[in-house]
Amino acid sequence: MTNLNPMVNRIASISNLDLVAVATERLISRVDGLPGMGVIYGEAGRGKTIACTALANQSRGYYVQMRSAWNRKALLEKIQFEMGIKPAGTIAHMLDVICEQLAASRRPLIIDEFDFCLRSDGMVELVRDIYEGSQGTLLLVGEEMLPQKLKKWERFHSRVMAWIPALPVSVADAAKLAPIYCPNVAISADLLAHIVELAHGSVRRVSVNLTLIHEQAMMQAETEMTLAKWGDNALYTGEAPKRRAA
Repeated sequence: MTNLNPMVNRIASISNLDLVAVATERLISRVDGLPGMGVIYGEAGRGKTIACTALANQSRGYYVQMRSAWNRKALLEKIQFEMGIKPAGTIAHMLDVICEQLAASRRPLIIDEFDFCLRSDGMVELVRDIYEGSQGTLLLVGEEMLPQKLKKWERFHSRVMAWIPALPVSVADAAKLAPIYCPNVAISADLLAHIVELAHGSVRRVSVNLTLIHEQAMMQAETEMTLAKWGDNALYTGEAPKRRAA
């Protein structure tokens, strides 16, 4: 059974968080002259965003999540906002200010949903300019094909020191997530293994199912839940419901 501890951290130290933290520390403490960019990639739902926001809090990094409608100016404004700097001036001026802040602070810049940048050569080159101008630590987060897509920009691709694949969720990860999404309910090992199998690697699906188990346990006034107790109750798989026959 998982440990019952209501006073738990709201961010679980799952494998991907540890992986990202170690890689970031390597980048920050790298020898002068070595590349300083890392790429975190993987399928949707594997907890990349959760890991990176937790890392930003731990390392006092600057975290920005890209939007599909952003242009170069919007990205620079959002980065400056995260830095606590009032955006002003031309694109070139904002770029210089950001580079100076990254170089002085030695904090990492994390750009999530980086795939949106790949729609424009100008956006990719802007992020490379941020790196070249600061020689700081940049973490770029995207989907599973991001490393292959970046090969189009060789001058960018060659500056990536760490390629970090997001790991599929494990039973050990699920056990760490359980106190957060299913508090005060002990979950048996067989039920944890079952929801991990259904998740197909997705941290998000495990989290959703832990919440469903918690709701059911509260309705039944249960303080523990096993696979046998859960029975035939539905669990979330991410698949669209099948059309019923008329």
